[in-house]
Amino acid sequence: MRRLATTEAGFAEAFEALIGQARETTEAVTGQVAAIIADVQAKGDAAVCDYTSRFDRVSMTPHRLRVTEAEITEAAASVPADLLAALDLAAARIERFHRAQLPADLQFEDAAGLRLGMRWTPLDAVGLYVPGGKAAYPSSVLMNALPARAAGVARIAICVPAPDGLLNPLVLAAAKRAGVSEVYRVGGAQAVAALAYGTATIAAVDRIVGPGNAYVAEAKRQVFGRVGIDGIAGPSEVVIVADSRNDPAHVAMDLLAQAEHDESAQSILFTDDAAFAEAVAVAVQAALVSLPRAAIAGASWAQHGAIITVDHWEEAAALINRLAPEHLQIMLDMPEAFFARIRHVGAAFLGRHCPEAVGDYVAGPNHVLPTGRTARFASGLSVFDFLKRTTWVATDRAGLAAVGPAAVQLAMAEGLDAHARSISIRL
Repeated sequence: MRRLATTEAGFAEAFEALIGQARETTEAVTGQVAAIIADVQAKGDAAVCDYTSRFDRVSMTPHRLRVTEAEITEAAASVPADLLAALDLAAARIERFHRAQLPADLQFEDAAGLRLGMRWTPLDAVGLYVPGGKAAYPSSVLMNALPARAAGVARIAICVPAPDGLLNPLVLAAAKRAGVSEVYRVGGAQAVAALAYGTATIAAVDRIVGPGNAYVAEAKRQVFGRVGIDGIAGPSEVVIVADSRNDPAHVAMDLLAQAEHDESAQSILFTDDAAFAEAVAVAVQAALVSLPRAAIAGASWAQHGAIITVDHWEEAAALINRLAPEHLQIMLDMPEAFFARIRHVGAAFLGRHCPEAVGDYVAGPNHVLPTGRTARFASGLSVFDFLKRTTWVATDRAGLAAVGPAAVQLAMAEGLDAHARSISIRL
């Protein structure tokens, strides 16, 4: 774990090294992923089954790729009632937030008499990738499927890996709650390839969304253009801003909540109090003793964690804007004032009693967020990922007469005579 202070010599270089740290790269798997995609294109189901059998340690045949509706129903029925109630509460909140995002169509008539507009329509089919390697994520099913459902997507297909042939019943219960019955027990690059190009069993989709490992991220990169994607997800990350009025144990657990995702995850604390920084560092080590995923969380904290002591909060805000983190927790008396200074972040959590983990499950906004500093130009998953906008123009003879001559001039200046004549012939 790195300990940095803005007052120390060499801070600028050390912070630059922190920003530039390559926690996970897809370059090492580019060739392997390209080979998998080519195989799936050429051999379809046979390649999907071969790679699934090999990587997930399960004998797979085409007729077993799709999880049957009976299996989904049986799995959902096996989930304890209180857990189903928690899932339903999360789903209701996620649905409400994403339905509120739905945009209205646009239409107006301008001074020249042209009618102009923009219409929103849902995609026909989307593929949702749900991670299933180091942990099962029913919450990701809800976060991916419910915005698509809110947008009005007609066909939603889920791909989720089933290591050793096992699927978490709560993942299938989440699919059922989200109204998705098309679920495939396939993960990795082969799942992305199947969704992009289609096989006899898995029909192609128009867009693929959802996070995954380096193979999934690289596969999404390579099929982009054939299909749309939401972005290239990297290891998860959190930045916490906390003063000494917080309980060090709370901050420590919030840091570890992110670290336990993956050894490549990153947790960073900004504080203005050196003694508090030390107390949090001690609390992290104490918490690791009893954490079931201590090996993963401990490796993440040791290799990628950082505590940064600043002179003042304006300094912290400027540094955080350079980090552009996926998650930002602001544990100050006036979190809104600090948040107003932040331009680049995937999602923010305001107040001492608003841990990032609440956003992973039940807050309502999406937990599929930009990582690896891409919050500088990207946003979290939303209904807009499942909609496309189409502009339209309508005009009569008078409207064309008002704007057409200028268009003729511009077309002639570009040397496009047919463009110009297409308009002038009507004037």
